[in-house]
Amino acid sequence: MIDLKTNITQNIIESLTASGSKVAFMPDAAVVEAIRLLEDEGIPNNKAEDYKYCNLEAVIRKEFKTITNQFNPIGNINAYKLNNCYHIVIANGIYDENLSDKIPGIQLGTLENAKNASSKIASLADVKSDVMIAINTAFSSKGLFLQIAGVPDKPIHIINVVSSKENAFINPRQLIVLEKNANAVIIETFVSIDNKGNVFQNHLSEVILEENSNLKSYRIQNEDIKSYQVNTTQVSVKKYANYSTGTYTFGGSLVRNNLNVALDSDLCEAHLNGLFIAGGVQLIDNHTLVDHKFPNCQSNELYKGIAKDKSTGIFNGKIFVQKDAQKTNAYQSSKNILMSDDATINTKPQLEIYADDVKCSHGTSTGKVDENALFYLKARGIGEESARKLLLQAFAQEVIDKVEVEELRERITVMFNGVL
Repeated sequence: MIDLKTNITQNIIESLTASGSKVAFMPDAAVVEAIRLLEDEGIPNNKAEDYKYCNLEAVIRKEFKTITNQFNPIGNINAYKLNNCYHIVIANGIYDENLSDKIPGIQLGTLENAKNASSKIASLADVKSDVMIAINTAFSSKGLFLQIAGVPDKPIHIINVVSSKENAFINPRQLIVLEKNANAVIIETFVSIDNKGNVFQNHLSEVILEENSNLKSYRIQNEDIKSYQVNTTQVSVKKYANYSTGTYTFGGSLVRNNLNVALDSDLCEAHLNGLFIAGGVQLIDNHTLVDHKFPNCQSNELYKGIAKDKSTGIFNGKIFVQKDAQKTNAYQSSKNILMSDDATINTKPQLEIYADDVKCSHGTSTGKVDENALFYLKARGIGEESARKLLLQAFAQEVIDKVEVEELRERITVMFNGVL
């Protein structure tokens, strides 16, 4: 009997090894441990609780029988740039210094050349916690290191662009550190250009907010239908620090976002927001974890989703309040709209509380467009399609309005309307 799991796993290992993926900045012991875990557990499938609705093994077996990692060169990317931003370009998974801006006062480069990053690499991303982290640990190449002190005078825009000649499996990695009292806005966009083959992007970020730092982070995912992505972000928030993030997903055949935030001191906070539209047979899966470890911390979470056609949307969010985390305020909400009888939304908000002096709540709702509101608009001369779009725009606007960069907010609005 053929062991399909072993075949798929070995294909990934052999293909990435043959394509030259080699980690220069990771200790050999960590790479060996990561590969051993991958061989033992295999690619996640729907038997794993965390991947119940996101069967990566089946996708890779079907779409990635061959992996060559042959790419087109990345040239002009002006169409994806934002005005009044510094730009960093990750081309086919690798930091491209020639296409990127020099940012005054910021330490920027590859992880393999970052002298003071070694102690922080893999400090948050535990290979044992997720096989996809293990794959990235074993096969990420070069990686991006960004260390911010003070307050950059413009937002930093990281453009992740992929253009493949044939099937590819890439493992971009980045380490972002905000030093004490730093304050920054970071925008990440994921786009694809003229993909001839399927691309699986297993992206991993470690983000560290030191004392009294403030980070506003926005992630926009708008890749083509040949793109598959697992995006894992591990965040550590220290005392008096404030982490605010928004994830806006409109493209990609499969997108899985793992956002894990640890409140690693008292008197810090985190705000997580997300919006997605899934159409066709897309699968968009948001998994979040906010770990309250210390007292007097606050977290807020709002995710909204729209599923059309035969698509699938997933939200699985967990708030974990440890026993010493008294005076915690934590709120979570997931709201969704189904546009088709064939579309599916799976939501699972969770609270796990071990402290007794806290204010925590969670809630979820899934339904169709309000027919009474639709009738009201139609009765005033608005066509059904326009009325429906107006209601969906109103539904999403609360999350879109949380984007404080005006040009980015306008671009997200255009993307949203383009896929309605």
